Amino acid sequence: MVPASRIPPAFAQPHAEVPRLSALRQESESCERCDLYKNATQTVFGEGAQAARVLLVGEQPGDREDIAGRPFVGPAGKLLDECLHEAGVDRSLCYVTNAVKHFKFEPRGKRRIHAKPSAGEVQRCAWWLGGELDVLQPDLVVALGATALYSLTPFAILGSGPACLSARKERVNGTIGREWALLRTNRSERNSYGHHGRQ
Repeated sequence: MVPASRIPPAFAQPHAEVPRLSALRQESESCERCDLYKNATQTVFGEGAQAARVLLVGEQPGDREDIAGRPFVGPAGKLLDECLHEAGVDRSLCYVTNAVKHFKFEPRGKRRIHAKPSAGEVQRCAWWLGGELDVLQPDLVVALGATALYSLTPFAILGSGPACLSARKERVNGTIGREWALLRTNRSERNSYGHHGRQ
């Protein structure tokens, strides 16, 4: 059994447990698990088919996502689309979400500038990511950045140790200089965290 201190936030118990993404999304709309909801426009839940085998996890929604209520529709979404196109991956076959579901920002005049979520905020919001993982049971999880990686593994920095979700972790460096960690999952590894999901 993995020690509690080594369990990634998204795999910690308890977390949201509902059978379908639609019900999980509806439940998340009234989320007040941390203070970020107070200034954000709305919860920005994940998007994609429940049958998706690939899960893409970013950090948090940005300004445009907060207004639209959809993940990856702003500049980060454009960048993601470019990367997926370059890799030959159809975004419609993926489920996209964020480690944190509310936009954290600092006001500067009329602009809202992105602010990095704290570890506590990531841990509180992992309630929802854990629920998404349970429902989706993806074959492949792509952590887009350090915050997503922290939520999914005990390691906040790439290369600091073996990925908990798999014996295999790859570092993929694209031409735009972004780094992705691919975490290949299987049922026995998920269950080692007491994370059983659907059968």
